[in-house]
Amino acid sequence: MEALNQKSLEKVVSQKALQMGSSFPCQICVVGFLCGVCLTSFFLAALTSFSTFQIGPVSFWSTSSANSSSGVFNEVTTTGCDLELKETERLTDLKISGERNSDEKVSLLYSAWSGPLTKSSNEAFEKLQKLGISWSSLPSAPHLENCKVKAKLYERLDKRTGNESFPPWTSWKGFLPAYPASANNEHIQYFTQKAASDGTYPPWVAGSDEENYPLTRKVQRDLWMHQHPLNCRDPDVKFLVADWERLPGFGIGAQIAGMCGLLAIAISEGRVLVTNYYNRADHDGCKGSSRSSWSCYFLPQTSQECRDRAFELLKSGEARKKGIVTKKEDYTSKHIWAGPTPRTWGEPWNYLQPTTEVNGSLLASHRKMDRRWWRAQAVRYLMRFPTEYTCNLLNEARHAAFGKLAAKMVLDGLPGDWPKNTSKKRSSDIDDYVWSNHKAWVPRPLLSMHVRMGDKACEMKVVEFEEYMQLGDRIRSRFPNLDSVWLSTEMQEVIDKSREYGRWKFYYTKIRRQEKSNMSMAEYERSLGREKSTNYPLVNFLMAADSDFFVGALGSTWCFLIDGMRNTGGKVMAGYLSVNKDRFW
Repeated sequence: MEALNQKSLEKVVSQKALQMGSSFPCQICVVGFLCGVCLTSFFLAALTSFSTFQIGPVSFWSTSSANSSSGVFNEVTTTGCDLELKETERLTDLKISGERNSDEKVSLLYSAWSGPLTKSSNEAFEKLQKLGISWSSLPSAPHLENCKVKAKLYERLDKRTGNESFPPWTSWKGFLPAYPASANNEHIQYFTQKAASDGTYPPWVAGSDEENYPLTRKVQRDLWMHQHPLNCRDPDVKFLVADWERLPGFGIGAQIAGMCGLLAIAISEGRVLVTNYYNRADHDGCKGSSRSSWSCYFLPQTSQECRDRAFELLKSGEARKKGIVTKKEDYTSKHIWAGPTPRTWGEPWNYLQPTTEVNGSLLASHRKMDRRWWRAQAVRYLMRFPTEYTCNLLNEARHAAFGKLAAKMVLDGLPGDWPKNTSKKRSSDIDDYVWSNHKAWVPRPLLSMHVRMGDKACEMKVVEFEEYMQLGDRIRSRFPNLDSVWLSTEMQEVIDKSREYGRWKFYYTKIRRQEKSNMSMAEYERSLGREKSTNYPLVNFLMAADSDFFVGALGSTWCFLIDGMRNTGGKVMAGYLSVNKDRFW
């Protein structure tokens, strides 16, 4: 019908043109008008197409039931190359048309930012050319980090330089010490050395002492020093080498909790903890030496020199006999999971202030306050710096969830004819050395909510999603500008119910979830595959640690560890609202 109408229109216009005369100028006008009709028809057809983008091995989406009847927008799913090409062609057609509305520009910028996440530099450059955007006119993405540069910075902050006793930890943050004027300034060099020797605290601890668990900054500094002796071949240096737990019933939370216990043993016995095989990193996403290693996701617990020395000693029967090196198998499960907390720093857990609420009351004390304090310190150290691989996973998550919001925000500050006539980006010292330290943007304030159900019912009281949302409403009544939730759960019914809360915007990983509650977590993870079942929980964990507020369940080990990560990351005064009070509370 559309083609018939178009032919009829062309016929009428042609007849009218013949009646007007056969002069050359008139013919030119008619031809031009007909071309315009064709281009307009093509433009309208292009607008009716819609396709999606693939962002990495794990996809993400966001919902807001106030925005549509289905409650879904910014959906990111696996697609073929043909759909991506169609999307590029559609956006290119929009460029040719010369006219774009705001939504089209948001899609254009979102697509332009997507290229560098999943493609090589050359492929990303080619995609920008197809979209009609020059590299110099592409604005920076506030929600994305330069993972290669960040990884180099973290490596620099995790090792000594030359004969120094400490890494370059000073009151200056980020890339500022690399500024040429700073690097060649003798006064700054002296200040750096003196600050380190006087006890500068490590840069992975955010906030002041009052915003963290007691002694957090000192403990993190001491843990790094203990795990990085000056001379790993010193006869007095002893080691504990341990694989991560790999039994099918052990989730990631249980594995981390077990390693926290082994780190406590290492500290108490004066040993350097060296972790070995990590089954969850045994997949194709972890490349080279990082495969099957914790170092795929986070910087290793100790230096490469100490790792080499520990594995060398493992081959020596004499070293094993003398106890210079021990293995996980040398300790009982009870010692690992319920052993004493190191007393190196006294008993700081005795003056923890209550910031956790259950049933409307603060949890002032409990039987295992020492374990809560220690696991918080241990997990903070184990996850002190993410690797480039983990940084990329977080970039993909933020882009899929918040990329279009970021694009709209950025476009509001650009000229109306972007990407035309946009001035070229110039290199800026303050951007490279000062602002580069700022965290990636997410909508603030952000509430993280971990809803644990399924087979957890055999260990704790399982609470329905409605009760989590009641606690979310409690927070919102105090902070009315809160309307965004980062939701993590293994149950599809929770995702379905979230669409009933139109006053909230929910963001979550788009991954197949459990349809039935009687499926075990081990069975569920096997169905996802090792890579996905590891990557998306760690993304959720780090997003929760960085969120402004947190709602979870004290009976869940995963929530327990998230809470610890927050309480050693400057979030202790944000509080924690729990739907239950299980285990040893």
